[in-house]
Amino acid sequence: MSEQAQGTGVGKLARLTRRGFLATAGLVGGGLTLGITLAPNRLKMTSEGSTAGEQVLLNTWVKLTPDNQLTVLIPHSEMGQGAGTGLAQMLAEELDADWATVSIEDAPTTDAYTNSDLGRGYIIGEAPAIPGFMYPLIDFAFLQIAKGLVGQITGGSTAIRLTGHHGMRRAGAAAREMLVAAAADLWEVDPAQLTTRASQVMHAPSGRQITYGELASAAARYSPSLKPALKAPSDYTLVGQPVTRLDLSAKVDGSAQFGIDVAVPGMVYAAIALPEVRDARAVIEHDARARARTGVRDIINLGDVVAVVADGYWVANQALQDLTLRWEGGQPSLTSEQIRSQHLQDLEQGKLQTLDGEGDATSAMATGTALAADYAVPYLAHATMEPLNCTVHARPDGADLWVGHQNFPFARDAVAEELGLDPAQVTVHKRLLGGGFGRRGQFDYVTIAARIAARVPAPVKVIWSRENDMTNDTYRPAISAKLQGAVGDDGRISAFVNRYVYTDAGMPDSERPFALPYDVPARDIARVRCPSPIAVGAWRSVDFTQHGFFNESFIDELAHAAGADPLAFRLDHLSDPRMRAVLEKAGDAAGWGSALAPGRARGVALVKSFETIVAQVAEASVDERGDVTVHRVTSAVDCGLVINPDSARAQITGSVIFALSAALFGEITVREGRIQQRNFPDYRLLKLADAPTQEVHFLRGADVPGGLGEPGVPAVAPALTNAIFAATGKRLRELPIAPQLRNA
Repeated sequence: MSEQAQGTGVGKLARLTRRGFLATAGLVGGGLTLGITLAPNRLKMTSEGSTAGEQVLLNTWVKLTPDNQLTVLIPHSEMGQGAGTGLAQMLAEELDADWATVSIEDAPTTDAYTNSDLGRGYIIGEAPAIPGFMYPLIDFAFLQIAKGLVGQITGGSTAIRLTGHHGMRRAGAAAREMLVAAAADLWEVDPAQLTTRASQVMHAPSGRQITYGELASAAARYSPSLKPALKAPSDYTLVGQPVTRLDLSAKVDGSAQFGIDVAVPGMVYAAIALPEVRDARAVIEHDARARARTGVRDIINLGDVVAVVADGYWVANQALQDLTLRWEGGQPSLTSEQIRSQHLQDLEQGKLQTLDGEGDATSAMATGTALAADYAVPYLAHATMEPLNCTVHARPDGADLWVGHQNFPFARDAVAEELGLDPAQVTVHKRLLGGGFGRRGQFDYVTIAARIAARVPAPVKVIWSRENDMTNDTYRPAISAKLQGAVGDDGRISAFVNRYVYTDAGMPDSERPFALPYDVPARDIARVRCPSPIAVGAWRSVDFTQHGFFNESFIDELAHAAGADPLAFRLDHLSDPRMRAVLEKAGDAAGWGSALAPGRARGVALVKSFETIVAQVAEASVDERGDVTVHRVTSAVDCGLVINPDSARAQITGSVIFALSAALFGEITVREGRIQQRNFPDYRLLKLADAPTQEVHFLRGADVPGGLGEPGVPAVAPALTNAIFAATGKRLRELPIAPQLRNA
């Protein structure tokens, strides 16, 4: 059910007759630039300089054509998660649009399309007490902030829960109010008499109706409200439905354009060599054979990277193998053992920063049954399926950039800085991402392409080999932790102590990835800063993956010490009703407590991340060789409002596969300064034949959506290692799993 137009920002136009309205629409329909009068107005920023051909730009994210087709502009990158469809659903719901008319389009890479709704939603959230007259100032302020801090970032499971909930709903509702106001003026009726449905405005008393497309040009002359009336979730008809993803057809028929697909006239290719030893510099000793190859244009030594530029990538890569390269300097003695030793030393001697303290943990540890255990997780690579690539054409008067990136405006700025240009001189051609997981939020592959392009008088596509990427990634940090806990005579946890190392590549403290969800009267959680000697960065789920494994494994140890069932033990320490419901659902759906086939066992874990609660039960067995079979994973998820059930289920099942690969096999190690893993043969992923049966159950705990791209990952590893303990009695306190069991 739609609500009547009542936005505070909707201006008043002179009344139009239908003939006058249609004439106006006809005159301006060929190229309308809106005039939005409320200032400072976040939406006005997008209207300046925007021309839309046959399309009418109603506000920042909404375009309509005279034939009633709706285009939603998306300020997030598409890397498989399907966020564009979900965002369009949220906007179309508030707009009362006919879903059959909806399509999506990348938002332009200009400051006007900076995603200020993300930062605004993150910091202010619901904020019901903010008066309407403050909205223009707040929106304008966040736009200015977002230009430097947010751009169009995609990461942190922010698209639906922040951009969608705080931006797209508002944009759809504001557009609807503009259309209703235009119809009311056209028909000279009270807006309260008008209803909307299926991309039409209707006047029941007269039986008149008109399409959004016919109204668009007139509606565009109104100022969009910054605080329009939003629907109640109970009135949703589109949100919550499993609509087909709008990007699906192009990906199925092969017409979708990823970065690796870029082909522009006159383009050449570059194959690159990167340091085998961290931070080393390149010396080319012999290049005559490489230069003699037909098609080779140039060989460029930039110190930290050597590029062979040629007419084709195959030729460039072959010539690269012909070079005699020597790498000097760097960190030739660095090893994984040194890094681990440094962690342990810092944990003993470093300066502690307390993050969560309550009660007297020291005294509580002296009573009851006390436990202590050391945990560790390794560096992990992102291993995106599409090889890293970037195409740049550098000219004296500007540049073109073709790339798939998790923040296009910042990638543009990075190219501009490398080439000494103003960002406005760089034109960005957005491309889809064949996987991101945080890797494509980095800029090294963009800046290297720009530096090479500065030396090449043509567009140049720089392609990283799998080995380049695997040995020069920005890895998920390796982390070590020392945990202690005590169980009192009443069978309850009396104390929990956690000491861990951290780098500067993690989550904001406000997200509290270290937090224990259970009711424990004495807690002492502190960390020690320990910078990584190799490059680190965000990896899917960021710090929740490390701390989810530490906390949920140690809780299992405490349950075992108490002689309690692991699931019942958790419930005994949970007062949050949403968490209890999720955990109980996971247990019930997995048949917790029921008999299993010989050799099999279940393990459970619970992690809240990105405002979503996930409990997972893994069912596994271990054979005599130490090989693990994961038979079944049951997930219970409370992500609040589910926008698209099909996409939501895909996010969780994909997360489980991703997380199992990391838990079983994922490990980046360093020996003599070199990353030892180079490609998928020594950095394994879970194969289709080894994938478990999966069930996903959603619980609706709130009308506000939580994240989904990442929350399905953190609980998988501890659920599996807890299952392995139940099956074998072997407690795994380090990852990955596979080598530990084979060495046992």
